Amino acid sequence: MQAKSSIHEQIAALGPWFHNLHLPDGSQTSPGHPFGDFPSFKWRHLARAVPEDLSGWSVLDIGCNGGFYSFELARRGAQVVGVDVEPLYLRQARWAARQFGLDGQIEFIEGDVYRLLNSRQRFDLVWFTGVFYHLRYPTLALDLVRRATSRLMMFQSMSMPGESQQSVPRDLPLHGREAMLSEAWPKMAFVEHRVAEDDSNWWVPNAMCVEAMLRSAGFAVIARPEHEFYVCRPVLIPPASRRDLDNLQALLADRPAGL
Repeated sequence: MQAKSSIHEQIAALGPWFHNLHLPDGSQTSPGHPFGDFPSFKWRHLARAVPEDLSGWSVLDIGCNGGFYSFELARRGAQVVGVDVEPLYLRQARWAARQFGLDGQIEFIEGDVYRLLNSRQRFDLVWFTGVFYHLRYPTLALDLVRRATSRLMMFQSMSMPGESQQSVPRDLPLHGREAMLSEAWPKMAFVEHRVAEDDSNWWVPNAMCVEAMLRSAGFAVIARPEHEFYVCRPVLIPPASRRDLDNLQALLADRPAGL
């Protein structure tokens, strides 16, 4: 009983938690989560879209939060790097990794998706969920994630309501822009202020836009196992994406000190 009380005290000291983790002793980190048993109820649909045996796989979990997905992927045998910008979440994740006995398989580091700009490391699986709509530079992030992905990528973004689909012309005449007013045209809503009282929400794409952006970065969507989730396979990186990323890297490399 004393050990369990100690766990509860540690959970409280590390709070608030966004991931409701089910710990080995039966404790939960956020049993009263407003979304329910989050993200376990999401994982029940996603689990079958990920190989059951990830032995020998390297995984990058971008925006790892309290580590839920990192732990599930490590349990399947992967070596995982979890990245987040929030020190509190990283403290939670490192503590939970010790509770699960997975700290030897997972490294949690502070950072964001843009740190990939100075990295050529590649991962078998990149887990990129719950992050995209918080980014000021979303297409840059997708280009960086594509370069870092060698086998699979799991993508998720908050999106606009609706699943309307339409074919988009390969070339749109300058005087044919009224086509962009269609509900199904690939588009993103820009959030100048807040969504759900959160001023870190910037872009909310529609479903057509999500798939178009994924293709433009060099991904093929191979499954949609859950609402707003996309399993992607890397394909040929489009020349425009490669060129722009190379140009940005060259610009930063030549930047004078102090600017």
